[in-house]
Amino acid sequence: MKHPLATLLLTASLLTSITAPAQSMPGMSGHHHEAVAVTPEQLGQVHFPITCAAASQAPFTRGIALLHSFGYTLAEQQFQAIATADPTCAMAYWGLAMSHFQELWGQPDPAALKLGAAEMAKARHLATASKTAASPQITPRELAYIKAMSDFYALAPHDYQQAADAYSSDMAALHTAFPNDVEGAAFYALSLIASVAPDDTSLTKEHAALAILLPLFHKYPDHPGLAHYIIHTCDTPALAPEGLQAAEVYAKIAPSSPHALHMPSHIFARLGMWQPDIASNLASLAASQKDEAAHRPGTAHQMHADEFLIYAWLQTGEDAKARDLTNQFRSISDRMAALPYPDDMKFSGSDRDNRIRVIFPMEMHDWNALAALTPDPGTTGDSAFAIYWGQGVAAGHLHDPQLAAAALTRYDSVLAKLKTSSDYADANAAQIERNEIVAWKAFTENHPAAAITAMRMAADQQDKLGQGEVDIPAREMLGDLYMSLNQPREALVAYKASLKLSPNRLNGLLGAGEAAEALGNEAAAKSFYEQVARNTTNAAHTTRNAVLQAIKYNANHSTVAANTHP
Repeated sequence: MKHPLATLLLTASLLTSITAPAQSMPGMSGHHHEAVAVTPEQLGQVHFPITCAAASQAPFTRGIALLHSFGYTLAEQQFQAIATADPTCAMAYWGLAMSHFQELWGQPDPAALKLGAAEMAKARHLATASKTAASPQITPRELAYIKAMSDFYALAPHDYQQAADAYSSDMAALHTAFPNDVEGAAFYALSLIASVAPDDTSLTKEHAALAILLPLFHKYPDHPGLAHYIIHTCDTPALAPEGLQAAEVYAKIAPSSPHALHMPSHIFARLGMWQPDIASNLASLAASQKDEAAHRPGTAHQMHADEFLIYAWLQTGEDAKARDLTNQFRSISDRMAALPYPDDMKFSGSDRDNRIRVIFPMEMHDWNALAALTPDPGTTGDSAFAIYWGQGVAAGHLHDPQLAAAALTRYDSVLAKLKTSSDYADANAAQIERNEIVAWKAFTENHPAAAITAMRMAADQQDKLGQGEVDIPAREMLGDLYMSLNQPREALVAYKASLKLSPNRLNGLLGAGEAAEALGNEAAAKSFYEQVARNTTNAAHTTRNAVLQAIKYNANHSTVAANTHP
């Protein structure tokens, strides 16, 4: 029988070369009996020395690299393997607790909090015991990590924001005490953006995080956490350009991580770079499908790539691709939930399915289909928000006051429950969509001033909080409202403002072109429509009437000198 440490080294090696039986997957070709060669694992370069058995160091390093790319399930398995093989390794239990923290993915549930607290109790016990043991004592740096994580788990069951703030404060102290610890600096920066209060729109912590991350990223360009956390920090319209350099290299740093392959698209989407966005998510999808064929965690990351793909395809007029994947999403969600092994994002499919089934008809302006949507059968809690939001927007375009009133009532019912839950942070973003429903409801009731006031409020809120990942800009919707009220001048102002924050959106360009047309500004209309033509390759894959009309307008106004968007 092999020694546990020997087994651990085999399973944790950073340079593996194995084959696994391939399985037929949607969108993949091949035979059931072919072998899939797995390339050496590449997760980036990290350095995190620990006071444990020498054989634990390489596996621990791998666990840290996995944490930096949010491969939480694999990281948990790695740290558990270390704890099993080297039970006196205090930092292995810290790693287990970190794998349950998942800072940017929402608050840990009660079960995760209980597990994390138990692991930190073991870490503290071993740290204390090491002071009297003959083996090397745990270092002050390791003790600082254990204190920070212990403080979080002690406070989180009672006050999550207080716990997040305490953890960040501890990490600030660690960073000050050990300024050359790049991992500590990266985790400290992550704690800053993860502890931003729900109503904090100042970007103060984001700027503080970038002040740490950017210089280190230039010094350590192969570090996965630095690049990853820069992207997350800049995942808002005001900061997106600062994240482009990290977005362009992160996938090359950690190509074995489906999440790392996907993450650059957060910046590409913010900047309206649709083709790089699509390429990023196709690569992530392929990596997740390989993980699924090998029955390996990482599989469920494909759902996040799928929703970004659908959104990007809609901006480039790849309507059939977007429709097909939207129609498949529920079955993909069900398949992920039924995976026989633990995985990141495994149970997030219902919420994503609700959202993407709303986004597709909303982008296509298929108001009847949007109005007819119902929540996914597996929907719980606030996952139904998107459906009721979609119904409210559809009601406005269909001039249906009854549907608008019903949508608002349903939305408020879910919102009331959310405000009393531990996920209240989501209620701030939900308020934006509520104001959009209120605006369209007022429009259906022939109260244009009230409609404009509510929609402007939604737009102002979104400007501060930032547009969601797969979302419709509220200012673009304000432009739609103005056009519905036959106010093209005001609509054009709204569309142009929206395109500055959410550049290159197809419906934003189409709306701006239509408003310019209505004002008789042929040069402006042609400028917007020419961008539509570039984005859609002259409507090569779409039959949307608005796009076809834009292409026709360009042909009929070939002698008009197009200028930059006025």
